[in-house]
Amino acid sequence: MSDSVCILGSTGSIGCSALEVISNNFDKFKVTHLTANKNYSKLFQQCEAFRPDVAIMSCEESAKKLNKLVAEAGLDIEVRSGIEAVNSAGNDESIDIVIAAIVGAAGLLPTLTGVRKGHKILLANKEALVMSGELFMSEVNEYGATLLPVDSEHNAIFQSLPPANDNAKTTLEGVHKILLTGSGGPFLKMPIEEMKSKTPEEACAHPNWEMGKKISVDSATMMNKGLELIEACYMFDINIEQIDIVVHPQSIIHSMVSYLDGSVIAQMGNPDMKTPIAHCLSWPKRIDAGVKPLDFFAIEKLEFTQPDFERFPCLKLAIEAIKIGKSAPCVLNAANEVAVDSFLNELIRFDQISKVIEKTIKQSKFEDLTTLEKIITADSQARDVARSIVKEISA
Repeated sequence: MSDSVCILGSTGSIGCSALEVISNNFDKFKVTHLTANKNYSKLFQQCEAFRPDVAIMSCEESAKKLNKLVAEAGLDIEVRSGIEAVNSAGNDESIDIVIAAIVGAAGLLPTLTGVRKGHKILLANKEALVMSGELFMSEVNEYGATLLPVDSEHNAIFQSLPPANDNAKTTLEGVHKILLTGSGGPFLKMPIEEMKSKTPEEACAHPNWEMGKKISVDSATMMNKGLELIEACYMFDINIEQIDIVVHPQSIIHSMVSYLDGSVIAQMGNPDMKTPIAHCLSWPKRIDAGVKPLDFFAIEKLEFTQPDFERFPCLKLAIEAIKIGKSAPCVLNAANEVAVDSFLNELIRFDQISKVIEKTIKQSKFEDLTTLEKIITADSQARDVARSIVKEISA
């Protein structure tokens, strides 16, 4: 019996990698729901290859174009459109697995829909957990959803922690620290002064991973590591003092767990997102991910250094946000999304990304986010503040 799969954000890098894994394991999985934003041509190709029951596009004009292509090809696929349709994609009782791969805050509501149906959630959208933290995890527990981390670092931590006797949960018994690794991105060894003038194309040229533009810029600023640190605190119910960030340029060790007895357990592998995706899809079993085994004899060296906060001020801001708590991580994430989008559209310089975030945090008031409505309000208000700061900077 194959598991039915809904992919939120199927045309992005994670969605495409997930479909590659599924194509190697057609006997185990059936794609039933695919969602995308505007890339109707890519979604149509996926519809032809995987024949889902439903294809959803948040952009209504793109959905019309997709529907025309689907009809001309004679495919028996229902095409839906609009943000509400995307948000409710995981609401179908027939779905077994939801892969949450929509980038940014837009992924929160559709992911929570899957959580509230008690599905197996493969979380690749770190921003959703950063925004909603305690509320998100409480709903996972309330509705009996199975939460598995697709981010390579959190997946590595999950594999390296002791398993608890409850669903897909882990325990911190005997754990000294979590060691969260990060490559440092394309500017790790560049003189700091030169980083100011770097273009979006240069910031998106990651040395190890093939990723979307937003997460590539986050890697260049190391904000992705800050968001992952916040995500780890919530996902593994651990405080920030028990997490160290380790810069590891080769991206071979994806994260580690240090134990009280002096042992360190690390998860290693080639830098390919198909590995953690395959692990989550088949958990607690293992399947072929279509990834070459790690060749230890081809590895010249493994480097480890401490993060430089002067080089990566965004990382420092993320650490400060989780220490503040309340709505600070939500504000941080919203400001970062606005700042990164502004940089990609060449409205601000690379070094001004952190300045937009810092100023937004300073101009914001923080409160407990006890409801989804409060989370959405905090996110919206922070975006308004960040946009006004971008206007001031770019004027």
